[in-house]
Amino acid sequence: MNLYEKLVSGEEKLSLVGLGYVGMPIAVAFARKIKVVGFDLNEKKIELYKSGIDPTNEVGNDVIKNTKVDFTADPSKLKEAKFHIVAVPTPVNDDHTPDLTPVEGASRILGQNLTKGSVVVFESTVYPGVTEDICVPILEKESGLKCGVDFKIGYSPERINPGDKVHRLETITKIVSGMDEETLDTVAKVYELVVEAGVYRADSIKVAEAAKVIENSQRDINIAFMNELSIIFNKMGIDTKSVLEAAGTKWNFLKFQPGLVGGHCIGVDPYYLTYKAEELGYHSQIILSGRRINDDMGKYVAESMVKNLIKADIPVKGAKVAILGFTFKENCPDTRNTKVIDIYKELGEYGITPIVVDPAADADEAKRLYGITFDTMDAVKNMDAVIVAVAHKEFLSLDKEKISAFFDPNHSKKVFLDIKGLFDRKEYLTEDYIYWRL
Repeated sequence: MNLYEKLVSGEEKLSLVGLGYVGMPIAVAFARKIKVVGFDLNEKKIELYKSGIDPTNEVGNDVIKNTKVDFTADPSKLKEAKFHIVAVPTPVNDDHTPDLTPVEGASRILGQNLTKGSVVVFESTVYPGVTEDICVPILEKESGLKCGVDFKIGYSPERINPGDKVHRLETITKIVSGMDEETLDTVAKVYELVVEAGVYRADSIKVAEAAKVIENSQRDINIAFMNELSIIFNKMGIDTKSVLEAAGTKWNFLKFQPGLVGGHCIGVDPYYLTYKAEELGYHSQIILSGRRINDDMGKYVAESMVKNLIKADIPVKGAKVAILGFTFKENCPDTRNTKVIDIYKELGEYGITPIVVDPAADADEAKRLYGITFDTMDAVKNMDAVIVAVAHKEFLSLDKEKISAFFDPNHSKKVFLDIKGLFDRKEYLTEDYIYWRL
């Protein structure tokens, strides 16, 4: 029997290295079909999973309680598996250079527990060449095994969209690649066990790596264009959302929206591509221009709020401001790489310390990463300005009466920033409101 057949028969196991927003749903999906070892260094997270709690909210507590994944923080358990999937984050450093520490660390741990006949598939987003040029030497050094002889490698970029209940692992076409035809066939068949949408066999590992990194770069550039339009139209006194709705009636108009670009993919992946390009002597023109625009949007929102406070004759220094929403995207607890923190910090430059409310966010994570303690909705009263920064479902139920109750009743003008354009603009075009959105 080959490795695929041994996995299906239960003779061999699959391991998942890294059980975050991407890795955990993959582990759970495979555990419905084959034996799975789910490994993560974070013992606290492993204990939560073992207790039937899903801190990511990606699959829910009920699914975690009933999954057959063998959750562990013990690296030696990886020796029990023959097919390994590495799904650890690939962030950037403060200078926007790739931080390969997590994927190098995962390769080190896996290498120390790698056995002959294994297949290792990386899912982490990287620039072309990382899998073969950086990860393989680490695996070989730590295991004492030879790639291509004792073990094989592949790459299958993750496409999971955190918080999205429609576009999931099962429903998104999966790109797969392998170091040779035999490996590609094994990788493809294994993923076909769980991916209902099917797999796409890329020509090579580098092609698969490149495909992933340009997916999010393309999206980043398009959003940057929308953000630039928002800045221009704001100066013209034209509502950007109304312009986009009008332009969107054309069949080939791309329907992107302006907004804060955070998270671990769109705001990070372009830097991986431009870093590799710089190494090869090419300085990116379009990609880095888009990144600069998107990275500055938090500052732009804060400055716009300050200008509107001045317009409302409200003193800026010490103004009472509430920010509703702190995560990098709606209905997701993840606060890592959120761009809302840029608004918070920029307001601090003006002598404003906003209160932050986010019922969906991981409060412990926000405290640890940013030193911010969340308030409850009850604290949002007598405000000088309110910013709705994230489209959480909890905020969608707010009507004008509830929003008006947030403000200081003594003000003749209520400064209301609806970054995502969640509310009906016409409702707020009244004498007592200064309404602003991207």
